[in-house]
Amino acid sequence: MPEVATKAPDFTLPVTGGGDITLSALAGTPVVLFFYPRDDTSGCTKENIGFSEHLEAFEAAGAKVFGLSRDTMAKHEKFAAKHDLTVPLLSDTEGAVTEAYGVWVEKNMYGRKSMGIERATYLIDKDGQIARVWRKVKVAGHVEEVLEAVRAL
Repeated sequence: MPEVATKAPDFTLPVTGGGDITLSALAGTPVVLFFYPRDDTSGCTKENIGFSEHLEAFEAAGAKVFGLSRDTMAKHEKFAAKHDLTVPLLSDTEGAVTEAYGVWVEKNMYGRKSMGIERATYLIDKDGQIARVWRKVKVAGHVEEVLEAVRAL
C-alpha cells in the first residue's frame, strides 16, 4: 500500500468517453484518484455525483479527478449516462491497480467474508508523489475535504 511522500504506482487504464489514461502522462498536474466498490450502488452513486458536481472546482484548482472501480467500461458508461456523471471513470477489470494501491481488501458484511474495494482516495501531487490518503472513506463531506486538500497543495 503506497504511503504519503512515496511515488504513486503508475498505470494505464481505459476511461469513459474513450481512450486510455496513463498516470505518468499527467505529470505536472495534481490528480485525485478515488476508488469505489461498484457502479450504481447507493454510496458509490452519491460519491460519484459529488465529485461530478465539484469537477469544475477541482479543475479550477488545477487538478484532474478520476473514479476507479473494477467494473467494465460498458457498466461505467451506463452508470455515467444514468446519473449524468461528468467525472471520468477508469476501469480496472484485471485488478492490478486496486492491488497496487492496497484497496483490494477482505470485507466482512453480515458475517460473510469477501474480497472487494475499500472506498479510498489518493491525492497525487504534480510530481507524482502521494500527498494525501483517505482510507475507509465516508461519503458525507468527503468531496469537499479532498477539494480543500487540493487547494492547499
